[in-house]
Amino acid sequence: MSAGAPEPSAEPRPIRHTQGSDPHASRRTTTQPTCRRGGPPRKATTITPEFTPADRRAALDRAARLRQLPEADRDAIRLAQDPKFSRLLEQITATGGCSHPIHLSGSTTTLDGTTGEILRQYDTGHEPGERLLVRCRNRRATVCAPCSRLHAGDTFHLVRTGLLGGKNIPETIRYRPRLFVTLTAPSFGAVHRPGELCRPRRDGGRCEHGRPLGCGAVHFPDAADVGQPLCPDCYDYPAHVLWHAHASKLWDRFVIDVRRRLASSVGLVQSQFARHARLSFARVAEYQKRAAVHVHAVVRLDGPAGLDDETPAWGTAEVLTNAVHASAQRVLVRTPYSPAVGELALRWGVQVDARLLRADGDGPDDDAVASYVAKYVTKGASETGAGVDHPLSTCADIESALVSAHVRTLMRTCWRLGGLPEYESLRLRAWTHALGYRGHILTKSRAYSTTYAALRAERAQHMGHADIPDTVTERSWRYVGSGHTPGSALIAVGIAEEHVLNREMVRESRNGGWAYD
Repeated sequence: MSAGAPEPSAEPRPIRHTQGSDPHASRRTTTQPTCRRGGPPRKATTITPEFTPADRRAALDRAARLRQLPEADRDAIRLAQDPKFSRLLEQITATGGCSHPIHLSGSTTTLDGTTGEILRQYDTGHEPGERLLVRCRNRRATVCAPCSRLHAGDTFHLVRTGLLGGKNIPETIRYRPRLFVTLTAPSFGAVHRPGELCRPRRDGGRCEHGRPLGCGAVHFPDAADVGQPLCPDCYDYPAHVLWHAHASKLWDRFVIDVRRRLASSVGLVQSQFARHARLSFARVAEYQKRAAVHVHAVVRLDGPAGLDDETPAWGTAEVLTNAVHASAQRVLVRTPYSPAVGELALRWGVQVDARLLRADGDGPDDDAVASYVAKYVTKGASETGAGVDHPLSTCADIESALVSAHVRTLMRTCWRLGGLPEYESLRLRAWTHALGYRGHILTKSRAYSTTYAALRAERAQHMGHADIPDTVTERSWRYVGSGHTPGSALIAVGIAEEHVLNREMVRESRNGGWAYD
């Protein structure tokens, strides 16, 4: 080696190929590693792996087929290829196929109450997406059918235990005076009715707006005309809306007056009624075809201690029935005075029904009553055609709502009256979607029966999720989102349908519809 020549490099030197000299030059690299014994360098060739034309065509065909699938199917395939798909499937199954689950992130640590030793710990860090799915618990079937079915089941047991006992409620309550009461709204104007001839009139006649006072047609129960006013200009829309806004107060006054009537009927001082008896109830509100709320309630007369105290000797079913009818006719609520509407006196309608529930079965069945109440508690305003299930932000939302002309006029009236200062406390604009009604769908007295919280705790204990005795549980959770991706929503629908099918099979087997050899 000459004195001025550079020393050979220890690193391999790539040999460049001119373009066109080698068809595989783009993926072939030739190096010249230094020979350990000082001899001439050896040539080494490395070929980088690459898809063949057939592989590329197969991949492109697969991608093209995926693009042709609906978005939900593509997303479901993506989820199925995820390593944590089985855990995601477990979470969706645990929610019963909830349509709009809540996403939570956090941890739960269970400590021994004496030593402080960690007994159990859970963290969402190992969950898919580092989050846990829980039920939305929406009662409306139009929003989430799986959660509404669960809520209906809890409502059924809540009402039923107040009729027959069970779940830490004494079974002796079935022998106390019990009524199934129905209170309706008053008439705000003539509306079309189903069944036989609709408001027939021999003399005909027309209202001051030139419309017929009668109909004479036969409407099916699900006909579009049922519940619609014969003359919208004659219908008292302001009274309808304001009655809804005061319906909860009207019920409170009714319950108070029933207690007073009971005390007066047996010669007691009204202020001393609580020392002798207690009135327990559970009531549910339902929209009629005319978009007016009416109330179904189970009313029971107990002793002063409630569930654990028997009814006094004077507390008979007849005394309770008379008090209910008298209070329904007597109760009155006055609206604030308005220059636009005046002062209205609001009452219950003339149709009052109070059916006696008998322990010997002579009367409406207790389970049927509980099912009836549970059925209506899951219905939203949009399902009954009396409004929508979400609040309205502007007056323009009323015009785009999918409702009848009658309901739309009620919404407009609600929005217009909500802008008056004398009705500001009624919050009519905030409750325009419910036609001014702002009460709870289901309410009950404190001593009627069990509670939703107790029913959920019992279900958690049955599934093995109850808290361990003599322990301290530290929880740290935060909301991180809600809902499903298109693929997980498709999976949730399938799980919900499977649960419905399983319940139907269990029901059939209990009713003797299935035979096993």
